[in-house]
Amino acid sequence: MISNQNTLPFIHDNFLLETKEAQQLYHNFAAPLPIIDYHNHLPPKAIAENKIFSNITELWLSGDHYKWRALRTLGVEEKYITGTATDKEKFIVFSESVPYMIRNPLYHWTHLELSRYFGIEELLSRKNAIHIYEKSTAMIKTGEFSTQSLLQKMKVEVLCTTEDPTDNLENHKTLNQSDFNTKVSTAFRPDKSLFINREDYNSYIEKLSLAANIKIDNYTDLCDAMQNRIEYFHRNGCRLADHGLEYMPFQQTTNREIKRIFEKKRKGAQLSKIETERFQTELLLFLGKAYHKLGWIQQFHLGAMRNNNTRMFNKLGPDSGWDSIGSYSIAYGLSRYLDTLDTEDQLTKTILYNLNPADNEILATMIGNFNDGSTKGKIQWGSGWWFLDQLDGMKDQINILSNMGLISCFIGMLTDSRSFLSFPRHEYFRRLVCNLFGNDIKKGILPQDMKLIGGIIQDICYNNAKCYFNY
Repeated sequence: MISNQNTLPFIHDNFLLETKEAQQLYHNFAAPLPIIDYHNHLPPKAIAENKIFSNITELWLSGDHYKWRALRTLGVEEKYITGTATDKEKFIVFSESVPYMIRNPLYHWTHLELSRYFGIEELLSRKNAIHIYEKSTAMIKTGEFSTQSLLQKMKVEVLCTTEDPTDNLENHKTLNQSDFNTKVSTAFRPDKSLFINREDYNSYIEKLSLAANIKIDNYTDLCDAMQNRIEYFHRNGCRLADHGLEYMPFQQTTNREIKRIFEKKRKGAQLSKIETERFQTELLLFLGKAYHKLGWIQQFHLGAMRNNNTRMFNKLGPDSGWDSIGSYSIAYGLSRYLDTLDTEDQLTKTILYNLNPADNEILATMIGNFNDGSTKGKIQWGSGWWFLDQLDGMKDQINILSNMGLISCFIGMLTDSRSFLSFPRHEYFRRLVCNLFGNDIKKGILPQDMKLIGGIIQDICYNNAKCYFNY
């Protein structure tokens, strides 16, 4: 019998689960599973040091540009977001703003996180802001809320952070030598080596040169340095690469031309768009082949238009809430890139993410072009990303993948977050998946075979990722 939700707290046992079939799928099959979070931006230093935060503002609001954007929309002064207000003042302002975030995913996430980490079932508002600030902060200062304890509390079995090729991975080395039960790995993120059109490119190349201990005078030296760092990351447990691009460029050219383009940039000259795309194409192909040789998995996050507000970017820097969905053509370049590697039998496992929902069907069908039977779900359409990791976005991704691919092969959810309190997003995703399948069972669209459907739910939520990443 379905519970009477009017007598329950907002985040109750059957939250988002509309039918008894959905409830059975979630509670019996999905809920008990541990978490594999294969893409996030958590600071490994904080994990290695087992950091204990000072208060809920530092732990929960700091660095969360989802919350920052909402507060700015409500007319909140920057002082209370990233500015000079005290942590307590910032929390009070956030709390009084939460009721006005109704129907934004932040409203669900906020109350889900308060419930799962702190056992707080009240709806956050100005009325209870000080009480919740003091109660949660007292809890946070205990060892049960250290970074490692928070990950264990959510049953995080594996998580993968994201590092630049110049990173020395000292924190990952510390963690790998510790007795911490959660496996913490890294993903190689070479974006800065690809963005040759940026003003600070040459200074980055000098930094890369020092990290690789290779003097980078020409394009061949650059490739040698990148190979050096790939091998260093590999020795330290990395098996995953990630790239954040507006779109996939594809402009092949000659070795002589690529060398000329790189040397031109190193001399401080401006490059044309086609020169930039030629360079990026060749370096991406080089990287793709290097990943294949070592058996890595490559990821591509496509479609973000970043740092739109120049004034605020200059004031606060990147990742502070000034990005949006871009409108770029991605089909041709992506097809040619994957096909070029596949033709040479050097296409490794690949995960594709889109930020523009207009590209959903493109990626859902693109992955089928290169799933060659060599391994289950070799090319993946990744879960709803960033502006799309909410109920409608995830539902659309799941339904389209079900229709144009095989949802049974899907590797599931990730947090893509900088917050140690973001892991209930896996629960949010699992409840949604179970609700979709449960509704289909009730409608007669799927069979009343809970063992079959429950097994597929477990594959989507955990087993497929465990197998795909070979954890």
